[in-house]
Amino acid sequence: MTTNTPINIHVEKIAKSKISEVDFSNLAFGQVFTDYMFECEYKDGKWQNAEIKPYAPITLDPSAKVFHYGQAVFEGMKAYKDVEDKIWLFRPADNHKRINISAERLSMPAFPEDVFFEGLNKLLTLEKEWIRKEEGSSLYIRPFVIATESGVSASPSLEYKFMIICSPAQSYYAGEVRVLFAEKFSRSANGGVGYAKAAGNYASQFYPTQLAVEKGYQQVVWTDACNHEYLEEAGTMNIFFRVGDKLLTAPTGDRILDGITRKSIIKLAESKGIEVEVRNVAVKEIVEAAEKGQLLEMFGTGTAAVINPIKGFGYKEKDYELPELVDSYASMFKQELTAIQQNKAEDIFNWRYQVQEK
Repeated sequence: MTTNTPINIHVEKIAKSKISEVDFSNLAFGQVFTDYMFECEYKDGKWQNAEIKPYAPITLDPSAKVFHYGQAVFEGMKAYKDVEDKIWLFRPADNHKRINISAERLSMPAFPEDVFFEGLNKLLTLEKEWIRKEEGSSLYIRPFVIATESGVSASPSLEYKFMIICSPAQSYYAGEVRVLFAEKFSRSANGGVGYAKAAGNYASQFYPTQLAVEKGYQQVVWTDACNHEYLEEAGTMNIFFRVGDKLLTAPTGDRILDGITRKSIIKLAESKGIEVEVRNVAVKEIVEAAEKGQLLEMFGTGTAAVINPIKGFGYKEKDYELPELVDSYASMFKQELTAIQQNKAEDIFNWRYQVQEK
């Protein structure tokens, strides 16, 4: 499929902002949405009708292919405001690249980079009052694409809708997290869609995660689909293991999402001289390290939480607790990464992107 870049993005202004109705000190993640949304349609082989309009429900035919064949992909991003009211994004070009990789795997058209950034700049300019400067505050940004063509024939849609919606967020804290190593269920397989941020990937995790929650865990660490021998990623996060002073994490590929926070942590660690091994990590290896007291940390990485420490894990009906460290890698990396994101520290990696007010 080819793309045709729209020249203009039409903006329909709201009559009145709803921001005064929002309690920013008491936000549930992803439940409150801002005044505007970005929308662009794919029809007749090209992207067109790019617009920003008041946030509102959308109307789709009951036979829209997203409902029947699951053609839906998304991204997760955050915008930050510094003390000078400048607005920053973190590695947004990686998000644009990844949503197109996800779309390609589901036979969906790529979205043009220039329209993606123009839409983000215009949208975030309109929503700038929703981006707070308080410590830990950010604006969560959710770009997504859905198949909208009517009809239930089992074939790729010829029509799509690309949208961006935004939700104000506070510092994310999930409490004490304990995980269960998967022994039966699988998240993805070789040749599958595990590397894509496809909506169905997350739906398929809900049932096994529910079973884990009933046992007292918060998330599942997925293992390979063949023999459940190797650890891959945790729920909605990539995962790291600290054995001694060395960090281990699984390689990306068909089964594992190429996490942007994951890549950033690897770069930060290497810049500090911390040894990082990107390789298959065996369940047996981590269990033995825990039994010997050599497993010092486990933590997940992702956009929402940035870094989420893991207190312990369960495997074969046995629980393993991790030590409490005063100077953990997880806390160090989170502090340094958020400082870069919020323009409080030097960005030697050139990860920040300043939003240009439109």
